Amino acid sequence: MKNSPLYKIYHPLRDYIFILVGTMIYAFGFNGFILSNEIVPGGVTGICSLLFFMTGIPVSLSYALINVALLFLAYRMLGMRFMLNTIFGVVSLTFSLMFFEWLLGGRPVIEGEPFMSILIGGALCGAGLGIIFSSNGSTGGTDIIGAIVHKYRHISIGRTLLFCDFFVIGSSYFIFHDVGKIVFGFVEMIFNNYILDKVMNANTQSVQFLIFTQKYEEIAERIISDLGRGCTILDGQGGYTKEPVRIVVLLAKSRESITIFRLIKSIDHNAFISQSSVRGVYGEGFEPIK
Repeated sequence: MKNSPLYKIYHPLRDYIFILVGTMIYAFGFNGFILSNEIVPGGVTGICSLLFFMTGIPVSLSYALINVALLFLAYRMLGMRFMLNTIFGVVSLTFSLMFFEWLLGGRPVIEGEPFMSILIGGALCGAGLGIIFSSNGSTGGTDIIGAIVHKYRHISIGRTLLFCDFFVIGSSYFIFHDVGKIVFGFVEMIFNNYILDKVMNANTQSVQFLIFTQKYEEIAERIISDLGRGCTILDGQGGYTKEPVRIVVLLAKSRESITIFRLIKSIDHNAFISQSSVRGVYGEGFEPIK
């Protein structure tokens, strides 16, 4: 069963389904609550919103064109798997934006409630992005930059996007000449990134795994080769059986938890696993000691 073609395509297919769901949630929140209230968000969708208000070019069209160039960066820095998921995310979000542009016709879901709209829209967009990133995907744009920084510098995606968004949102003043819309844009940005980090289970949270298995050597080798993580093998003794047992101890980022469970399950279905959150992990591969 583990070596069957169906088993090998299950997890990638599951990721693509969640990426699709995330892009649909994002597109609905963006079109129904943010763009329709003339609020400019951050990132590439914010740039596309500025172009839309200036020229009338649909956001879905400009979004697709801008991301073509950024996909080359994703391929070089994040690898083929991320590249495929990013292409799927960009295409999925493009058609999701087109669908809700047609369905809503530029009308807000809630009439006359701009503040409530940006809170709902920010929550939906943040949740959608969180689902996408949790599935090893991306919607392109500044998300690519955020994912690169998140991978190599251990800084949250939400925090990275926060800095990228300030300039885009502030630029909306030159179109509307309305400070209130800029304030609404910043409120949406903060709420969006807050929900994103919550969905991603916090940016720097780490976990500790205690893996009790007879196939400890194979699991340890796969952890080192597939995840690039070190691990420790401890000698133990069963309190009831009095038999010797080996325990694999692993510290990893919380975002890697799903990958670790998949790896262990593919090797030993009978492994006994304990996962716990840790307040901080410092040293190589984790947070620097300051």
